[in-house]
Amino acid sequence: MKSSTFNMIVLVAAFAIGFVIYEFTLPQFIKDGGYLVISLIALTLMLIALVFERTFVLRRAQGKGSLSAFLKNVQQSVNGGDIDAAISACDKQRGSCANIIRAGLDRYKQMVDDGEVKGQKEMMENVQRSIEEASMLEVPLLEKNLVMMSTIASIGTMVGLLGTVIGMIRSFEAMGRAGAPDAVQLAIGISEALINTAGGLVAGIGGIVAYNFFTTKIDNFTYMIDEASYSIVQMLVSRKPSKK
Repeated sequence: MKSSTFNMIVLVAAFAIGFVIYEFTLPQFIKDGGYLVISLIALTLMLIALVFERTFVLRRAQGKGSLSAFLKNVQQSVNGGDIDAAISACDKQRGSCANIIRAGLDRYKQMVDDGEVKGQKEMMENVQRSIEEASMLEVPLLEKNLVMMSTIASIGTMVGLLGTVIGMIRSFEAMGRAGAPDAVQLAIGISEALINTAGGLVAGIGGIVAYNFFTTKIDNFTYMIDEASYSIVQMLVSRKPSKK
């Protein structure tokens, strides 16, 4: 619900700002591109808003302080048998990786305290399951709005192509009139075609670059989380659990 509300606010605000920019700030030669320019401006503004939003979310997902230092601290605590210290480190870090690892540590501690441990295989399965469930909650939050970026790239290109076709129709209409061609209408048609082509390329290229950038960054981040989680699981199941 929050995501849909945010996207709707961004959509409405982008078109409102796009209309203001079109009416009051753009030079006339860009206005000659027609009202489709408003859509292209709105799509570009939406893309910029999503880039800032994803950047903020990914920074928050990395948590406080150095992630590598956090992982080293957790590994040292687990190796030393101090599970409470490892959980405390996760609470302080407060990132996606910390949340996922904490789920596994909590499950391990619960099994040890309740005397549910029957063997390493059962231990690994239960801890791994808890980590996977936590990952299923965290990873979608990182990937949110990526589809919207790719959609903006596709729609921007299509809107630009539509404006190009409309401009060319006007140009051929001006050339096909009886007598001398209407030079003014011909120029307007060509201008409309080229302006929309340029606007569509800006939105399309920007959307593709942003989508690929964030997809790669999220893939690398999730891979690092998987590696860290696997390392913690191996440490937990390799040590002899002792109920305090």
